Amino acid sequence: MSTADPKKMFEQEAQDLLATLESALLDLSGDPGDRTLIDTAFRALHTIKGSGAMFGFEPAAAFTHHVETAFDKVRQGKAESSPELIALALRARDHIQVLIERPEEADARAGEAILAELGALSPSAGAASGASAASSAPAAAGPRTWRIRMRLPRDVLAHGTNPILLLDELCSLGSATVTPLTDEIPLLQDLDPAACYTGWEVLLTSSEPRQAIEDVFIFVRDEMQLEMEPMESVEKSQAGASAAKGAAPSPASQGAVQEGTPTGVQAQLKPPAGQPPAEAGKAKSRSAEAAKVASSVRVPAERLDELMNRVGELVITQSRLTQIAAASTDQAVRAVTEEIERLVLELRDTTMGIRMMPIGSLFGRFRRVVHDLSHDLGKEVELVTEGEETELDKTMIEQLNDPLVHLIRNCIDHGIEEPAGRQAAGKPPVGQIKLSARHAGTEVLITITDDGRGLNRERIRARAIERGLIQADAVVTDHELFQILLQPGFSTAEQVTSVSGRGVGMDVVKRTIEGLRGKIDLSSTAATGTEITLRLPLTTAIIDGLMVRVGQGRYVMPLSAVEECVELSPEEDVRTRSHSFLNIRGELVPFLRLRELFATKVPPDPYQKIVIVSSGGMKVGLALDQVIGEHQTVIKSLTKLHSSIEMFSGATILGDGAVALILDIPHLVEYGQMNEENLRAAE
Repeated sequence: MSTADPKKMFEQEAQDLLATLESALLDLSGDPGDRTLIDTAFRALHTIKGSGAMFGFEPAAAFTHHVETAFDKVRQGKAESSPELIALALRARDHIQVLIERPEEADARAGEAILAELGALSPSAGAASGASAASSAPAAAGPRTWRIRMRLPRDVLAHGTNPILLLDELCSLGSATVTPLTDEIPLLQDLDPAACYTGWEVLLTSSEPRQAIEDVFIFVRDEMQLEMEPMESVEKSQAGASAAKGAAPSPASQGAVQEGTPTGVQAQLKPPAGQPPAEAGKAKSRSAEAAKVASSVRVPAERLDELMNRVGELVITQSRLTQIAAASTDQAVRAVTEEIERLVLELRDTTMGIRMMPIGSLFGRFRRVVHDLSHDLGKEVELVTEGEETELDKTMIEQLNDPLVHLIRNCIDHGIEEPAGRQAAGKPPVGQIKLSARHAGTEVLITITDDGRGLNRERIRARAIERGLIQADAVVTDHELFQILLQPGFSTAEQVTSVSGRGVGMDVVKRTIEGLRGKIDLSSTAATGTEITLRLPLTTAIIDGLMVRVGQGRYVMPLSAVEECVELSPEEDVRTRSHSFLNIRGELVPFLRLRELFATKVPPDPYQKIVIVSSGGMKVGLALDQVIGEHQTVIKSLTKLHSSIEMFSGATILGDGAVALILDIPHLVEYGQMNEENLRAAE
């Protein structure tokens, strides 16, 4: 039985906390006075500090402590969340990430510089201190004694929280007397060594405000029981009870206790009196509620990939079983086969659903890109996102990060104008980049739109002629012209900068998107803006396909690209030999003869079929011998030996063990059109 590495668990938790921190800081830049955002940033910093110290990430915890102190002053209204503080906190967030993930690469001088600047903005924040962030606040009007009763959830130890460290931090706020509450500890035979049964009562005399004391429990507050009241209130209530019942001794006065840190606490032989009998029941009910809330489970990506591979093999085996059952006359075998087919289909859909993630997890990363780059270029840009709940395969989300970063950087650098230029053009000084996602059938459309100056057609054309990509007298449509931007090494930038001008990037974007079986569409209006649309399949693992036959070979085309199927009669075949156009309900649709493209030698079927597919916004027909039917297709990658054959995007294994190639419709249509043009030129 393997045990998870606690440090790895903390690193995963820290990634989420750093993402939350970054999001809160970026939101704060637009609304500096939002208390909720300030509290969110503080809680993230507080949790990183506490958990980091607990799991041995001492440099990260010590550095985070100073940043946390600055935000504590903002929470208390003693400092403002100025743009300078937010920008500095973003730099500090990046440094914390390096300290946690790659401590050996951490630049100590960079960290010291951040703390020095932080000290200039918030004088007490950058100074070294061993106390908690809350204790850096100015002292209240005289010390005050609090009675604090606390019970942590049973599973607190399993979640990585150390109660002793909480008590240590509490005691550091002043003079403390700690008494353990042992009344819920069960008999030895019923005791779970991983559970926390002990509660604590603490008498704390401190000059700190109530909020600073409650902040000690900030990242376990929702699951624990916490009672906190000033001793003057306790003494008044006890005085009233004493007058009525004969002055019974207070719980805090019973038993011997040890003053100081909790490491020297002595357990009382008798549990303190006054413990409500319903406390144990409350603790159990709260633990049950916490268990219900914790309904999500972290699973390594490798396990999901392995599960998908197994489901893929099961789909192949089920296809083979269906083929065998079709040749059988036993009705029981056919019935069982149909039931297995239904269950496999449901298992496939469930497994694919597990792999699906909201694309909002990807969109959130680009807010920082827009924030930093707009400041570097002296522009004002806001990022607007839509459709964050749209789901996409996790493997595709991982591969989309770099292409989207490059497209957004291009929009800011080439598209969005400087504030003065925008105002001169009658636009608001703040430019806008809109990032949206939506489902369209079995595709996901991701659109990046900017309201900038638009693409310069004349400059693109001049640069394309200069590089020999088009002839000087060629008539080129906007779609064809904009696609030139995706050629390797092509750039319209006048000078090389740290952002652009080297001609590197857009061809990488194109290769990545096409590697995901997707397409890129570009459109632009001068002085209005540019729109880039990425068309992607929902998943790259299993697709619904249409199996067809050309000669003796069987092929699969993605069902999402299929519009309809029509028959090609022998007379129509002869009549269309010279122009290859079909009249489909009054619309002329060109078609390609796959038998000629694949150089098939066997005689054609007497009645060929034409499958109408959509490609690049137009309809194209593919003439073939037979439409076999729908087929669940498990995509297998082709070897490097076949990587140059762009007509096929992969292969699949059929039920009889044979291999069928998967047609890449856009590349197939492009290749067919080039082939026909070459034939006409030869004639």
